[in-house]
Amino acid sequence: MSKENQQAATSGKLSLNSRFLKLLLVILAAFLVFVGPTYGVYVLLHAVHVRFFVSEGLGIISFGAGLALVWFLIRKKIIS
Repeated sequence: MSKENQQAATSGKLSLNSRFLKLLLVILAAFLVFVGPTYGVYVLLHAVHVRFFVSEGLGIISFGAGLALVWFLIRKKIIS
């Protein structure tokens, strides 16, 4: 193991060397941006019976978190 890999493993920061982790983050970002505000709000309204404003608020938070994750992935050059 090289010195750089050891530092990345012990530093506690998120290491984006794994293809699996990169793929997982891209899928999570797509899920948060597209599925969270649409199907997530629908499930909260009809299956869980949460009030409308709470479900819409959670949908907006999901969308914002997805956009923030996409922005992070673009900044780290995982998504070009």
